Amino acid sequence: MKQYNDRVLSARIVTSATFIVMAIAGILFSFYLIYIANSLYMYALAIAFTSLAVVSGLFNIFTAISYYRSYFYEAYIKRIQNQLKPMKVMPTVAVIMPVYNEDVKVVERNLLRLKELKYDRGKVRYYLGDDSTDKATLTELSRFCKAHGIKHVTREGRRGFKAGNINNVLRHSNEDYIAIFDYDEYVTNTNFLTDLVPYFSDPNLAYIQTEKSYRQGKSLFSDSVSLFDAFFFKFIQQARALNNTAIFAGSCGIISRKVLDELGGLPEYIIEDTFFSFESRMKGYRNLYIPKVYAVGKPLTSFTQLVRQQWRYNYGDTQFLQYYYEYRKPKNLSPLSNVDYVTHGFGLNYISVVLLLFTLVSVLIVFSTVPFTTLTLQQFLQGTYIGVDLEVLGSMAFVLSLIVPVVLTKIYFKSVKKGIMILLLNFALVIVRTKAALAALMHTDPKTVWKRQRSAKRGNLLFAIANTKIEVALSVTLIVLCAVALLENNFIGSVWLLWYAALYMLATVFFYRYG
Repeated sequence: MKQYNDRVLSARIVTSATFIVMAIAGILFSFYLIYIANSLYMYALAIAFTSLAVVSGLFNIFTAISYYRSYFYEAYIKRIQNQLKPMKVMPTVAVIMPVYNEDVKVVERNLLRLKELKYDRGKVRYYLGDDSTDKATLTELSRFCKAHGIKHVTREGRRGFKAGNINNVLRHSNEDYIAIFDYDEYVTNTNFLTDLVPYFSDPNLAYIQTEKSYRQGKSLFSDSVSLFDAFFFKFIQQARALNNTAIFAGSCGIISRKVLDELGGLPEYIIEDTFFSFESRMKGYRNLYIPKVYAVGKPLTSFTQLVRQQWRYNYGDTQFLQYYYEYRKPKNLSPLSNVDYVTHGFGLNYISVVLLLFTLVSVLIVFSTVPFTTLTLQQFLQGTYIGVDLEVLGSMAFVLSLIVPVVLTKIYFKSVKKGIMILLLNFALVIVRTKAALAALMHTDPKTVWKRQRSAKRGNLLFAIANTKIEVALSVTLIVLCAVALLENNFIGSVWLLWYAALYMLATVFFYRYG
């Protein structure tokens, strides 16, 4: 066993070191480009390239360090378990499921499964927070709850979204702890409460989050989308928990009622979980992440669903960054804790904005250079053809962006296909993520910008194009520029731009293929 653990740690060190070396190499090369720049235009290009390289490099270095540190989390959890003190009296627990016009049969099935959770029957009560606007749904769920001893809680309007729904349930309950499950999550381990509640023998513990997982989908698309969360929960969340900054992920977790009351309930933002995690940390409370799956959710099956999810995440993360900088400016957190919160808010924005800006810089690079040629060492060192240098590096960066996620997915999830799909999905989501961030910066009401149709139309080209007007326009523009570069005998530059055009067109392809 020790030999196996040593091999795992060695592999993790090598992988992390490789990421760090690549990031540093990219940063150093970008500084070299500034050094050899020979005109104002080249200086501007080199500085723009350097800015992107530094941001990308620092983010990758942080990710590599987090990945390395996550190896030690198992030992950390064992130490906490060994220090647990037995509870003299088991506390009361409210199990809450918030819903909004969901599939009634799924809600009823998963509520019945929740009632099988092992715990003192006299110490647990079940609540359905029902924000549904469909009268038939409300009537059916009210009847079901009455028949099965579940309190059916409704309200007028949907102020505060999911957080407002849960806060409304809190006004009808008085239990010591709150366990939250989404409507589509089916409990696979009924020891959820008996396993986790004892950790709250620590009175300073605000919440416990468990690993979220999804049922295996029926397509490569669904299974690849599920890996977005898998990377976070298996690596990033564990490293964050070592800094006491694990994120409460909205469900499959337990929250202390005392902490909620002190904060005035869940913060009513569209990503209430991130805001609550941060606020409780600012109050000096601890948090805990348990890397164990207790329930599985329904996988996303359409690109429309993924777009809506990513819009919400990016809108909320941008709100959080504004909140973090403008209103809190935390000074009582460690440097690592501050980095955790900033990178969490910046994560999806980083992926989208950096890719978009790198595309723009790529266009400028292609039209700054002489036709692609073989450089001598002397020409390279003199910077005579800096535009060509930029083109070479850009091509290399593009190839590496293809290889890295594919290799990681192969190593840890045994699939090259899923790695390729994740890479393609990140490009397909660039525009919608950027639009969401801009909408949040302009304080646009999120309800007015979730415009994607709820029903997915597979195989409908007009539906796909109507939902990707900006992506199509960008792709067509890049194709035109590709043709111009080709007319100037810049073959490498034209291929480079054509690749980008194809990648941005993926949004249309995914809407067409997956609805």
